[in-house]
Amino acid sequence: MHTHHVLVVGIDGVRLDLLPQLDTPHLDGIADAGFLAPVEIDEATPTMSGPCWATIATGVTVAKHGVWGNRLDGNRLDVFPDFTTRLALECGRRTFAAGGWAPLFLAQQGGPLFTAPSRLSFIAPRADTPEGWEEADEAVTAEAAHVLGSGEELHASFVYLGAVDETAHFLGCGEEYRRSIETADQRLGRLLKAVRERPGQPGEQWTVIVVTDHGHRDEGGHGGRSELERTAWVAACGPGLAAGVTPPAVRHTDVAAHVYAALGIGLDAHWTLDGTPFTA
Repeated sequence: MHTHHVLVVGIDGVRLDLLPQLDTPHLDGIADAGFLAPVEIDEATPTMSGPCWATIATGVTVAKHGVWGNRLDGNRLDVFPDFTTRLALECGRRTFAAGGWAPLFLAQQGGPLFTAPSRLSFIAPRADTPEGWEEADEAVTAEAAHVLGSGEELHASFVYLGAVDETAHFLGCGEEYRRSIETADQRLGRLLKAVRERPGQPGEQWTVIVVTDHGHRDEGGHGGRSELERTAWVAACGPGLAAGVTPPAVRHTDVAAHVYAALGIGLDAHWTLDGTPFTA
């Protein structure tokens, strides 16, 4: 019945200013087929993963979702659910979420952010180290590629990769960090390949959105208001997104809004989303 599908890939802590220097053919391909645009994290939002991913997933700002830090306690996600949950519970769609950062997917540290997708894959890193996270991202990618490539009817999926951010925290934004971004791009390529090779692919139309939550200072670290920390980005391609046409001002809240629009679901006024589709 539904031929439209959306894949959102969240890569944590990728600096926009470094992308032109790096070998990221899969991200470049999405940008060429659609756009890659900067996102300025608004003044009210801490430049931290918890608040930024909550804004991306729900389509509303911190004032509504109530996630102010990397602990998600006190949130209002029951009122403003993530898109994988709203689609599954209210819109009758099949959704999938995968990743390794506990508060996004488990009832830990005030989570989960992704409350009730139709299908969930959580793979924790064995240690909070760059190596541990690369391993976890590798396993998450393998699992997500398997699920996405299986032909299972999944209308919207979110895949989270966390190694880039962890590398910056441990080692700063030097050579290892740059390599980690290139590795994340290779993993993105494997997810895109899984989608391309789906059994029903010829009859499906896919929107792909890749997004980062925040940047990093040179020495590694974020949470402040420097330009490096508050600059994020979104890349997207798919039906209705013309190659090379960048929306006027892209915000994190627009991601969830575009997910609904790409699936042909009108934005219910009662949801009080703060974002608009990229095509608006």
